[in-house]
Amino acid sequence: MLTGKQKRYLRSEAHHLKAIFQVGKEGVSANQIKGIDDALEAQELIKVKILESCPDDVNSVAVELSMHTKAEVVQIIGRTIVFYRHSPQGIYRLP
Repeated sequence: MLTGKQKRYLRSEAHHLKAIFQVGKEGVSANQIKGIDDALEAQELIKVKILESCPDDVNSVAVELSMHTKAEVVQIIGRTIVFYRHSPQGIYRLP
């Protein structure tokens, strides 16, 4: 569980990042979960964009992805979700 101070730090680090995954009209698929899991292992901090055509709401997608990838939801802003999962070779040192 991330503290408020850690979330603030990660939000500031994620500000300049581009969304590297999109969830569209098919919803969350097993392929997307695997890709997001791999991206979290490599980068620790990623953004996922939820398209308007997605049948699920943003909060349910965030919960589903965080459960399957064991990642923390740092922020939900609009239709963009920021995820974080610590990686041993990662670059982020949390306060």
